[in-house]
Formats: sequence, C-alpha cells, structure tokens
Amino acid sequence: MPAQSKPALPVPCAGCRDGAGLDFEIAMAFQPIVDVMTGRPYAYEALVRGPAGESAASVLAQVSRETLYSFDQRCRVVAIETAAALGLIGTSARLSINFLPNAVYSPASCIRLTLTTAAAVGFPLDRLTFEFTENEEMVDPEHVIGIVAAYKQMGFGTAIDDFGTGYSGLALLGKLETDTVKLDMALVQGLDANLRRRTIVDAIVKMCSALGVTVVAEGVETEGELTSLRALGVRYIQGYYFARPGFKSLPPIIPALL
Repeated sequence: MPAQSKPALPVPCAGCRDGAGLDFEIAMAFQPIVDVMTGRPYAYEALVRGPAGESAASVLAQVSRETLYSFDQRCRVVAIETAAALGLIGTSARLSINFLPNAVYSPASCIRLTLTTAAAVGFPLDRLTFEFTENEEMVDPEHVIGIVAAYKQMGFGTAIDDFGTGYSGLALLGKLETDTVKLDMALVQGLDANLRRRTIVDAIVKMCSALGVTVVAEGVETEGELTSLRALGVRYIQGYYFARPGFKSLPPIIPALL
C-alpha cells in the first residue's frame, strides 16, 4: 500500500506577522492553578471568550482555516496585555496561554509578536507557559516536537493539556520534552470513588516525577477529588473547587477550601 502523504500546513497569512485579519473580537477569562502547598496561585490560565463573555466554543466556531494564524496570534496578544493590565506581573504567578500547534508555521517567526507584546508591557518571558491540547489532531507531529524544543530553548514553559484522553497519549509524552502535563478532567473527576481511575493517575504522577515533569490536575470540583490528588502527590490543582474563570479578572482563590 503506498504511503499516504501528510496534509499540508496552512499557508501563513498576514496575521502570523501582526495578529490582524480577524473580523471578530475576543477577550480573555483567567482561572488560577493553585499550589496547594502554599495556598497561592502557581499560574493563571488564559481562556478565550467573546467580547461580552461569550463561550470559548462560540468563539472557536468563528475561526476558519484562513484565520487560524491570526486567531492564534491575537489570543497571545490579548492574553498577555490583559494579564499585565490586571496586575499579574506584580505576583509570582505564571501566565499559561493555549496555542494551536497547527497554527505555528515557524516557531522563530510566529513568536515575534509574542516577544514584542511581552516586551511592551514588561512581562517576563520565563513566566510564560504555552499549552497545547492533546485533543487536537496534529497535522505533523514532528513539527510539534520542533515547536516545543524551540520554545524551551527560548525560555518558555510548555505543557500538554487534556493529557490522557487525546490522540497520542504516552507516545506523545515520550517524544516531547514538555515541562508540564495537565491531567484531563475525565481522569480527575470522581477519582476518589474510582479505584481504576485513581490507579491510572497514580501511575502518571510517578512517571512524571521520574521524568521531572510537573503535574497539574484539571477540573477538580469536590473535596474528595482534592484529597485524593494530594494523597497521590499532585501539588497543582485547577478547577471550580477553588475558582471559576474570571472574565477579564484574576479571580481570588477560596481560602476556606485549602
């Protein structure tokens, strides 16, 4: 059987250079990732929203193949500018930004606007983490490996989001030298009452510890989930149990829950 050719990456557009080209506005919400050892935010994840707080799904539905690059660029700019305006720079927390691997044509070229934006607002580059979701099917896995390696060399943090339910799983972790793995909520929710799920998370945590990879648990909503995760050695927690995303705000952590 003849080998199938890989789908071509989208042709880069002007938005890859300047973030222009979108015919709709976006905004950001922020959700803390809590360090349960200190009770303080370890990071805030920037989550795309519409200009009036519309859902991420409604925003993503407007993104086309032609505007993929400009959308990715615009998200980075809005996330950094909004976080800076909200005072995140004055804290010790990181800023975690989702990006679309298939929207990065060249790591060196496509990062320029990010660097310019960070410099303009005084955001330290070593406090930026770029997350990509395991649920996004990759056009070219080797291209993604190159992006992660380039970002690491530039001093950024990198994370695999939604780990454990996507396309590549352990094979992807074996190829990518990311700093962080974010456990998908499908593994996290209800694990206190599910031995199989708890055993899987325990194995992932031990494996990541051996690799020097930080683990973040997403989607934590109950005290039982939090207690089980802490017992398994998970230090960084994200979810409604501590705070819902704050639209154009850095929501406080509910201290009574620590």
